[in-house]
Amino acid sequence: MKDDDGQKRINTITEQIIGAAMEVHRILGPGLLESIYEACLVLELGRMSIKVDRQVPVPIIYKGELAGQPLRMDLIIENDVIVEVKAVEKLIPIHQAQLMTYLKLTQCSVGLLINFNSVLIKDGIKRMVLNFDR
Repeated sequence: MKDDDGQKRINTITEQIIGAAMEVHRILGPGLLESIYEACLVLELGRMSIKVDRQVPVPIIYKGELAGQPLRMDLIIENDVIVEVKAVEKLIPIHQAQLMTYLKLTQCSVGLLINFNSVLIKDGIKRMVLNFDR
């Protein structure tokens, strides 16, 4: 678990990401390709001096061995928050499973699913937290 300062930092980062996503959605609206929203979100976050890594490979390690080709996360922000960008009719459980997979493989604690195809962007954002206390 993150300490209180770490959790405050994560919360601040997620608020900044959501603000940036709202700005991108305000300018572009729904109906474009995922890749366009991703590129514009990266630009918007960069304007806020937020560190963004795009299309990050995530190795799948099983019993110390590489198991197949690495997966690719859309974005990792400030090395702490994973963002999965979507432009779909609605978020479905497989999208949540995809984000949870990235959280588990990277040990990042927080991720955001952002569906830019929503009429209201706030309705297209889902925050997910990896529970380390099993």
